[in-house]
Amino acid sequence: MGGLDLSFFDLEMLRKFVLQGFFFSVQLTVVATLGGIVLGTVLALMRLSGRVWLMVPAQVYVNGMRSIPLVMVILWFFLLIPFLIGRSIGAEISAVITFVAFEAAYFSEIMRAGIQSIPRGQVMAGQAMGMTYAQNMRLIILPQAFRNMLPVLLTQTIILFQDTSLVYAIGAYDLLKGFVTAGKIYGRPEEAYLLAAGVYFVICWALSTLVRQLQARIAIVR
Repeated sequence: MGGLDLSFFDLEMLRKFVLQGFFFSVQLTVVATLGGIVLGTVLALMRLSGRVWLMVPAQVYVNGMRSIPLVMVILWFFLLIPFLIGRSIGAEISAVITFVAFEAAYFSEIMRAGIQSIPRGQVMAGQAMGMTYAQNMRLIILPQAFRNMLPVLLTQTIILFQDTSLVYAIGAYDLLKGFVTAGKIYGRPEEAYLLAAGVYFVICWALSTLVRQLQARIAIVR
């Protein structure tokens, strides 16, 4: 450890190399979370619909995605889609599409568990009032389910932020790529990886602390 030199780690280095990657990692996390929740909700409703022609495709999609490592999905999409359509779509766009499609499978299971956590009596009460299935979900079930699932959704978002480092495999300029680039230029690759790990740890630890506080507050309200 005595040979480590962290003197290159300063505001200038952060501004020139790291901030761009940090912003992309945050943008990818936000877009993948929102897109994953929307698509995941659709998949969850399909699995809970009771209709075989909706349940089976959703189940195959969710179980299939959850059975494949994310880095393999990223590489497959990045390499195969340009081959199929005849042109490249870029590492950043490829990463966004891949993350939304992949995370939807995990958010779907969270959404399904949250929906099933709502007492059946409330569903029946909505039906007794003449509500359609869509109205029941939109006005009664989903608002309560989102509240119950909020800590889990945020925890999955933190995991998603950690997983954004995998886009380094296709050359996207994320937070990790920024540190690696700085390490190569300054001739300190080992220090760059250590600093990147430290930054990921601090960000995720801070977010995890906020999630625990939110979970405790929700539990008190209940």
